[in-house]
Amino acid sequence: MAQCVQSVQEFIQDSFVPLVAALCSEEAERLTRRNNLSFAELVRPFCRLTSEVHMRDPNNQLHIIKNLKIAVNNIITHPPQPGAIRKLLHDVVSVSQPAEGLVANVITAGDYDLNISDRSVKASVPWYSNWKETLMELNTSTFYSVNSGMLVVSSSEPDPVEQFLKLSQEQHRIQHSSEYSYPKWFIPNTLKYYVLLHDVSTGEEQRADSIYEEMKQRYGTQGCYLLKINSRVSNRGADEQIPDPWSQYLQKSTIQNQDSYEDYTVSNKNTDHLISDGIDSEIKDGLSNNFKTHPLQLDHPSGSLDSTDYMKASTSLQDSKKSNSGTPHGACLTLTDHDRIRQFIQEFTFRGLLPHIEKTIRQLNDQDSDLRSALLLEQAAHCFINMKSPMVRKFAFHMILAGHRFSKAGQKKHALRCYCQAMQVYKGKGWSLAEDHINFTIGRQSFTLRQLDNAVSAFRHILINDSKQPPAQQGAFLREYLYVYKNATQLSPDGPLPQLPLPYINSSATRVFFGHDRRPAEGEKQAATHVSLDQEYDSESSQQWKELEEQVVSVINKGTIPSNFQPTQFCLNRYSDNSKFPLAVIEEPITVEVSFRNPLKVPLLLTDLSLLWKFQPKDFSAKHDGETKEQGTCDESMVGTEAIAEFLINSEETKVARLKLFPHQTGELHILGVVYNLGSVQGAVSLDGIDPSIGLQTGKFVSNGLSVRGRQDLEIQGPRLNNTKEEKTSIKYGPDRRLDPIITEEMPLLEVFFINFPTGLLCGEIRKAYVEFVNVSKCPLTALKVVSKHPEFFTFGGNTAVLTPLSPSASENCSAYKTVVTDPTSVRTALLSSASSADFGVGTGGSPEVIQVPLPDAVLLPGASVQLPMWLRGPDEEGVHEINFLFYYESIRKHSKMCHRVLRHTAVICTSRSLHIRATVCRSNALGDEEGRGDNMLLFVDVENINTSETGVKEFHIVQVSSNSKHWKLQKSVNISGDKENYTFADIVFGNEQAYVVEDSKQLILEGQHHVALNTIGKEAFSFPQKQGFKKILGNSDWEDLEQAVVDVMIDLRHKPTSSEALEIHGSFTWLGQTQYKLQLKGQEVYSLQLKACFVHTGVYNLGTPRVFAKLVDQATLFETSQQNSMPALIIINNI
Repeated sequence: MAQCVQSVQEFIQDSFVPLVAALCSEEAERLTRRNNLSFAELVRPFCRLTSEVHMRDPNNQLHIIKNLKIAVNNIITHPPQPGAIRKLLHDVVSVSQPAEGLVANVITAGDYDLNISDRSVKASVPWYSNWKETLMELNTSTFYSVNSGMLVVSSSEPDPVEQFLKLSQEQHRIQHSSEYSYPKWFIPNTLKYYVLLHDVSTGEEQRADSIYEEMKQRYGTQGCYLLKINSRVSNRGADEQIPDPWSQYLQKSTIQNQDSYEDYTVSNKNTDHLISDGIDSEIKDGLSNNFKTHPLQLDHPSGSLDSTDYMKASTSLQDSKKSNSGTPHGACLTLTDHDRIRQFIQEFTFRGLLPHIEKTIRQLNDQDSDLRSALLLEQAAHCFINMKSPMVRKFAFHMILAGHRFSKAGQKKHALRCYCQAMQVYKGKGWSLAEDHINFTIGRQSFTLRQLDNAVSAFRHILINDSKQPPAQQGAFLREYLYVYKNATQLSPDGPLPQLPLPYINSSATRVFFGHDRRPAEGEKQAATHVSLDQEYDSESSQQWKELEEQVVSVINKGTIPSNFQPTQFCLNRYSDNSKFPLAVIEEPITVEVSFRNPLKVPLLLTDLSLLWKFQPKDFSAKHDGETKEQGTCDESMVGTEAIAEFLINSEETKVARLKLFPHQTGELHILGVVYNLGSVQGAVSLDGIDPSIGLQTGKFVSNGLSVRGRQDLEIQGPRLNNTKEEKTSIKYGPDRRLDPIITEEMPLLEVFFINFPTGLLCGEIRKAYVEFVNVSKCPLTALKVVSKHPEFFTFGGNTAVLTPLSPSASENCSAYKTVVTDPTSVRTALLSSASSADFGVGTGGSPEVIQVPLPDAVLLPGASVQLPMWLRGPDEEGVHEINFLFYYESIRKHSKMCHRVLRHTAVICTSRSLHIRATVCRSNALGDEEGRGDNMLLFVDVENINTSETGVKEFHIVQVSSNSKHWKLQKSVNISGDKENYTFADIVFGNEQAYVVEDSKQLILEGQHHVALNTIGKEAFSFPQKQGFKKILGNSDWEDLEQAVVDVMIDLRHKPTSSEALEIHGSFTWLGQTQYKLQLKGQEVYSLQLKACFVHTGVYNLGTPRVFAKLVDQATLFETSQQNSMPALIIINNI
């Protein structure tokens, strides 16, 4: 079988070569004829380059070509005859026969034994190879287009430049004149390369160089060349070997021409007269180079040729064969001339031909037929997708190129089809810029074809994706979308509002608030904090409010919570329980907060923004067969809608809009979404890296006049269910009904204001404030109560009717105490408190305490208000305290949907240290009661001023110690002698402590109470929780490991002054011996230390003054940071 020794790439490269047409002057032909060669034959052996060629395509990608071959032929102005071509190919096969005497090879195929020569089986059959080569040569010279031309002139011409001009005009006439249809030229602007041929042996070299310099000035260094040949002298030796690279080309051509004449059938009367470049020079002399016929051209078109002419031609051709077989070629050329010709071909290729081809390809890429390019590009795309291993990306890329060319050719439908097919590959793969380009083109093509829905969908995809386009491009996309969208909506103006893609809406972040906005503070009058959209959601706080409401509802219902109880939720969000339909009150606003996000780098302008809703009116007060009575169809007047005129969202900004509805009818409301006009801002394009949206405010910008109206739905997905086994094994979501409120009947609405409410108190300080209750609804309220987990913080007092002043600023009633005369005969007085310890609740930190608000007549009429005093007591522990008040109230009329309403308030109080009270009660064996039973108790009270660091506090005065017990009476002093002498604590001198408060250069008197609950005999009680001893000192150490720990202990017996200005006490008592003791105690060790004291006066003394310090042995904690307080130890010293 036929075998090709070349690879596919080499075969194609040798078959499709650049075709160069040579046009020579008569003098130039004479110089080359000295070597028995024409100019085209002279350069033919050197037309394959030995070096690599670099070439760039229209995409500027570099391609490397090896063994590039070019074809240089003389210009032939007449096309060949088909009969001559057939005869030539027939003769090429006829002269190629297998050699005689070859050994046959037996091949067995089934039942057959075939004798086939080895050469025809294993080697390439020569007749096929010759036929193929001849056919490809004919195709190259006959059917291919000439892409460049060489104009060759001899340096011995009288005026070579003038001769170049004549040849150039002749080439232009052949190419562009209608007289000549052959040869074919690749492009109108054919490359002309000017070659000056110089005969070294006879010509004048200086003249040739001068002419060449002139040529370079005229045609450029890359458009001309000086080729020097015929360097060999004529008197060479007889035995000198002359290289002949031309014989392999000329001999085959001569044989073909000879065989064509010998074997041609004479009876056809169509004898071909073949003239080739390899025939004798005598035949060539009769032909002009400019008008040479094709080698296969018939000399007699009529087909008539007599035998005499045929014999003459045959004889001439036979002579030519003999002449060619014995005549050497290149006799005047040296090896240096060979190198010069080879260098000439290389220079022509690199400097002239390849740049011209690159430029031509670029021009063709821009000027080629769009329809043809589109069809071929589409076929190339299908080739990629139908490969054994489909190349999907190349398919998509070529489909885009095909779509572009289809669009340029006016084939809009084909263009749209190509882009849509390519989109299947790029969609969702992260190629955002490619997706934007494809969608933009699909949108435009669809709009041109009046497929407006597809156009809107394509532009919508550009906007909803996270585009990486620059701001200017995004602005262009937005304007295109608005324009297309507006045209689409004009076709169906009465149709439903379509969905808009911008801005993004975070539906799950939607919040719904029921009720009026909170009133701002007015001077000393502060409204209850309640709930607002400005507050962040706190799950812990929400649970506390729920517990408070459950507590008051339980008290109202005698300890039980009704089954239909639904905790009040003023603000619904993604964290709240939205499984039930929320309740809203008629004529009270419903505020919906919608979160918008602008993904673009250009601002968006929303105008006439409002909520979209559906309403079903129902009468919940009227029952019909146990069902709620329907009220008929919905009317827009049943629900008022508030619209925002202009809402600007800057580039890449997230912004919330608060939209309101005002229900005027009871029923079921369903909030569906938002409706608005979408537009862009005029001139919203960034310049020099500056964002134009910075500083844009509502009312400060101008729309570009292009906007469209549409809607976006609020679709909220409920929480995933995960309770039952079925829910855990599947994906199910519960309902989210925050946008589906039920509008109930009219209810009372309470507003609470606090007057002169403090923000800072001393621990235990009593301060008087006022609370104003206002009913702002049209129906009366009753059963007003307040519940709090800190009832010890506030009270409305006892006889409030007597103590309530005419105005909160009346100073005569700011004190909680009033002096009254208890015994007129002895003129004894006592302090009567308007807010005693019994009035304050007991703060145990457990269940909340419900307190009745003392309203006059227990009812607050519509529009009425009342002010009540509220006594506040600073918490016993210092720090910042948040105290929650929940006000509960009901309507006089009972409703089926809503039974009560609540109002929330959170008070923030910062307390600072004042006094620390420690008390202990012990049985007394010495003191007897009035009946002599001897079961009285001895009460030890230790008062410590811990406010030494507060510069504003100057003095503390202990005014009164009282008991709030139904079974025990507190005596004023301890009486142990017969003369009823009153003993005092000799070691506690309150007068030496600084204790009054100075504010604004005025001395103010603050009142306070410290409450100590004595529940166990012999156990210390404190006014606030005591420190944790070693647990506090040792930090994070394991308390159980301390049983085996070694502890350093220090006992300090020096009296500690209560303030920096207090005098050292010497007259009370003195400890004898050391003032400090240092001990080290092992685990579980008990150590007793004996102390001695000296007293100089009678009285009652507290021996619990030693200060004890302790720390672990391996810790570096200083003793001063680990002080332990001693328990009070009283001793009575009598006179001697």
